[in-house]
Amino acid sequence: MDLAFSPEDRAFFDHVKATLSAELDPAIAARVRRNEILERAEHLAWQDVLARHNWLAAGWPAEFGGPGFTPTQRYLFEQAYGATYAPPPVQFGITMVGPILYTYGNAAQKNRFLPDIRQNKAWWCQGYSEPGAGSDLASLRTTAVRDGDAYVVNGQKTWTTWAQWADWMFCLVKTDLTVKPQAGISFLLIDMKTPGITIRPIRTIDGDTEINEVFLDNVRVPAENLIGAEGQGWTYAKVLLEHERFIMSGSSRSRRDLDALRALDDGRFAERFRQLDVELLALEYLELRLLSTMNAGQNPGPRTSALKIRGTEIAQAISLLRLDMARAWAAPLPDILHNAEETWLNLRKLTIWGGSNEIQRNVMAKVVLGI
Repeated sequence: MDLAFSPEDRAFFDHVKATLSAELDPAIAARVRRNEILERAEHLAWQDVLARHNWLAAGWPAEFGGPGFTPTQRYLFEQAYGATYAPPPVQFGITMVGPILYTYGNAAQKNRFLPDIRQNKAWWCQGYSEPGAGSDLASLRTTAVRDGDAYVVNGQKTWTTWAQWADWMFCLVKTDLTVKPQAGISFLLIDMKTPGITIRPIRTIDGDTEINEVFLDNVRVPAENLIGAEGQGWTYAKVLLEHERFIMSGSSRSRRDLDALRALDDGRFAERFRQLDVELLALEYLELRLLSTMNAGQNPGPRTSALKIRGTEIAQAISLLRLDMARAWAAPLPDILHNAEETWLNLRKLTIWGGSNEIQRNVMAKVVLGI
């Protein structure tokens, strides 16, 4: 494993960090630092900045309009990004459906959808989970029946983040009920303006309504919006989740927040800082090990589950530290301690979404450790 970065790599990191800092609206940065919930327009305004530098699609190959970063540049970009108080990019289009489209989509689908995703002109949401199918996605029940040149979709999706703002949804549906569950799943792209779609907000424990139920009642979806072949959606979904889990470690944001909190500590929380430092350093080294694998031309595959497990648990631990510090702090609170309780409550979701950490441990045990 090579842990050294070249002078060119370090110059790239410095350039990205300086550019992001110069472009970031101080008012937006302050809201992120105070853990406030941003509006759709604020997310879009910042993502317009990223799109202007062709950094919104930071992980995309150059042949599909991305910057064509090497694995090391992609890693350093994420580290520089996480060190700022910029809003995290909305990942559903860029990091999730985008790679599925340029890997498995046909030429017409690539030409239709990829430019709008890359240029921040379309907001996507993810139609995976259902009331009876969360971490066990194979048990989903939403159906898509072929009717001429369209599929008729019926069912319900839940925990659909920002569906109320979305233009499109990428959706897993059952197109064949006669085969084993995984073999009957297909991957559809659904225009959220299509008649028959009803969106109902779900109020979360922190009081927000970022997630929703989505009901699909005889929704007609053009057959041309099927990605790849019928029955291959399970394969595409697993690839997509590997992309999602690789970005879920959040190590740079955790490091940023831990350092900001450390600057406020008077010694009462010193032991917790030492413990979190060790855990975060181990996570950072794990990222570098997987980066070394990618630089060698290998796919890290299911080992990304380890990043998701440890990254989310560390982020939760830091949110609890923030909450305890806020409770012990005399008013007025520093920015980093604002909304500490709401943030701690909201981040209970981290170890559930993207495949619960219990499921991820099973994946690691079976596929990586062979037990």
